[in-house]
Amino acid sequence: MLVALVALLVAPAALAQPSEAPPRGWHTLAPTDGYQGIDLDGAYALLEGRTPRRTAVVAIIDSGVDVTHPDLAARIWTNEDEVPGNGVDDDGNGYVDDVHGWNFIGGADGRHVRQDTYEVTREVARYRALYGADTTSATTEDLVQWRSLEAELEEMRGEAVAGLSQLGGIAEVTRQAEATLNAVFGGSAYDANGVRALSPANEDQARAQQVYLLLDANNITPKALFAEVERLEGLLEHGYNPDFDPRPIVGDDPLDYSDRFYGNADVAGPGPEHGTAVAGVVAAVRGNGMGIDGIADDVRIMVVRAVPAGDERDKDVANAIRYAVDNGAQVVNMSFGKGVSPGKGAVDEAVRYAEARGVLLVHAAGNSGEDIDAHDNFPSRRLADGSEAGNWLEIGAASWSPSLAAAFSNYGHAGVDLFAPGERIYTLEVGGGTANADGTSLAAPVVSGVAALLLSYFPELTPIDVREIIASSVRVPSGTAQRPGGGGETPFSELSVTGGMLDAAAAVRAALARAGS
Repeated sequence: MLVALVALLVAPAALAQPSEAPPRGWHTLAPTDGYQGIDLDGAYALLEGRTPRRTAVVAIIDSGVDVTHPDLAARIWTNEDEVPGNGVDDDGNGYVDDVHGWNFIGGADGRHVRQDTYEVTREVARYRALYGADTTSATTEDLVQWRSLEAELEEMRGEAVAGLSQLGGIAEVTRQAEATLNAVFGGSAYDANGVRALSPANEDQARAQQVYLLLDANNITPKALFAEVERLEGLLEHGYNPDFDPRPIVGDDPLDYSDRFYGNADVAGPGPEHGTAVAGVVAAVRGNGMGIDGIADDVRIMVVRAVPAGDERDKDVANAIRYAVDNGAQVVNMSFGKGVSPGKGAVDEAVRYAEARGVLLVHAAGNSGEDIDAHDNFPSRRLADGSEAGNWLEIGAASWSPSLAAAFSNYGHAGVDLFAPGERIYTLEVGGGTANADGTSLAAPVVSGVAALLLSYFPELTPIDVREIIASSVRVPSGTAQRPGGGGETPFSELSVTGGMLDAAAAVRAALARAGS
C-alpha cells in the first residue's frame, strides 16, 4: 500500500490507467473461472446430501473481533459454562466471564492496550535501560546486538518519516477534494462513475474530480489513504518510540512467562478491524443474503485478543495458544508475525502443548516479500531446539492476477507450506459492513476455514489429519510466477514446500477417500 501511495505523488501519470479488479469473492472460485481460487463450490458439491456432524471451533488470535457483526454474531463461540457478567470464574479455568474468549492485552479495570511498540523498539529500550550511556559495561555480544537493533530502528523511523512527509500532502489534497465533492453532491453518496460524469463548474471541482479519479484508478480509497497516514503517525508516536510503554494498562510483568492469568473478557477491544476481517473469511454466515459467505458452514469463532497495533508480545502469544487449546479450539489461526522473538522459548512450549493435544496451528507467512528460509518470521514451526512442530501450516498469499503469488507475500521453499488467496479478499468490516483486504493475514483464514469445513463434515479426522490432507491435496499451477519482492520469474513450485495452492474441492475429495465413501 505504501509503495502505491507514494507512487501517486512521484509518478501520477504512469498510474492513471485503472487496473483490472477481480470479482468479489474470487478466492472461492474454481480455476476454470479464470482465477486461482479454492473451488469452494466444488467442495460443497461433493458434500451434497451430507450434513455437518460436529461444530468446529477456530480460535482467532488477533486484534479482537466485532462479535456483534450481523453476519458473524451467530458464529461466535460461547463458553456455556460461564455466566455472562457475574464477575465469577464459573468454570474455574482462571478467566472471569470469558464468555466468547479472552483479551490478554486488556487491564482488570477494563482499559485496553491498542497501540504498542515493535519488538525491535522494546529490545532497544531494554538495552538502554540496562546499560544507559555507559556502553563500556556492555558485553561484546550485547553491544553488537544493541548497535544492530539501534541501526534497524533508526532505519525504520527514517522510512516512516519519509513516507509521512510524502503522503501528508496527498492526504491534505484528498481531504480538500472530498470536501468539494461532498458539497457538489449535497452530502449524498457518490462513486467513481458519478464523479467521472461530473461537469466541473470551477477549478476546485475540476481538481477534486482529478484527485478522486486518480486514487480510484489505482484502487485506493480516501479512507485507505487516511488510514495509511494515521498508521505512519502511530509508528512514530508509538511503534518506533522506545519511551512509549502501554503495558502498565495490563498490570502484569511482561517478562514473567509463568504468569497466565491476566487481562479481561472484552474480546472486541478498541480496534477489532483486523480480527473481524480474518474471522469473516472463516465463518461469516453462509446463504443469509447479507455480507459475505464464509468458508466453513458449521463453525464457531473463539476470540483471543493478543495483537495490538505494533508487535504482539511473546508472553501473550504463548498464553493465547494455551487458552485456545484448553478451551476446545481444534484450529488456531495466527495472522500476525515479527522478526524478533525474545520469548521464543515460551512460545515454543505453547506450540508443543498444542501439538501434544492435536490442535492445528495456521500461521500467516508475512507481508515483506522475503524468503523466510533466510529471514526470521516468528512465531515459527522451527523451534529453538532445532526440531519442527508437526501441527503447523505456514501460509503464503496468492494473487488473483497472472503473477500467481502476491507481490507482498513472504515465501520459502522450506518455510512456507502452501499458498492461498490473499489479495483483494472481500470480507467483513467492523460495524456491519464489508470491504476488500490484502495480506497473508487473509490467506491464513482461508486455510483455517477449509480445515474447519473438513473437521465439521468428517469428525473421524483429527486436526493433524486435516493438516496432512490440505498439504497433500494442493493444486500446482503450471508455468512460472513472479517471485514476491521483485525477484523476477521463478517456478511457482519453488516458493513453498508443496509448491501448490489450496484446493478445497481436492481436500474434500481426499477426505471422502480416506473415509471410504
